[in-house]
Amino acid sequence: MNLRADAPTAPATTRVRRFSRAERWVHRTTAALMGVCVVTAACLYLPTFAELVGRRELVVRIHEWAGLLLPVPVLVGLASRAFRADLGRLNRWGPHDRRWLRAALRRDPRPSARPAGKFNAGQKTYAAWIAGACLVMLGTGLLMWFTHLAPILWRTSATFVHDWLALTIGIVLIGHIGMALADPEARRGLRTGSVSKEWAKREHPLWRP
Repeated sequence: MNLRADAPTAPATTRVRRFSRAERWVHRTTAALMGVCVVTAACLYLPTFAELVGRRELVVRIHEWAGLLLPVPVLVGLASRAFRADLGRLNRWGPHDRRWLRAALRRDPRPSARPAGKFNAGQKTYAAWIAGACLVMLGTGLLMWFTHLAPILWRTSATFVHDWLALTIGIVLIGHIGMALADPEARRGLRTGSVSKEWAKREHPLWRP
């Protein structure tokens, strides 16, 4: 069978830049450190994993240093203008964000009911919550690590908050990963830095790349 040289081809998908290289580095490094924290915490608190891994003292040290380093990628990322600009977008709320949240609570699937800029209200909520949770985990972790910093009542309270907040973070991270797995184009944006123009118009109609 002969193929015609002038046969029409499907038009290439137009892509737009979503994340800079620095932003992708911050996300990947933070995710890796968070993953180490979660895995080592599971090895410390779940008997099954503790028996498999052993060497509790080493696991404790890895957990402590991963938690201590967790804010570093964000602090280094502040040198990037694109990263600082997106932090500003994450911290800026408008009337369209309230509409997005109402539609999400009603489980309204229509894209028109969920207007969003570069980041939707769900992403803004997650970013604010996880940032605050990490700061609390860092503070309580330091009290548990350096036992001479505070009286025993404070250390006991810090341990309680640290343990239960860690469980909450684990649950939230599962939801975050699940939503990412459901959106291949969003994952592609974090992997390559660009997304299709059609996806951007559908999911973030108020965003002007």
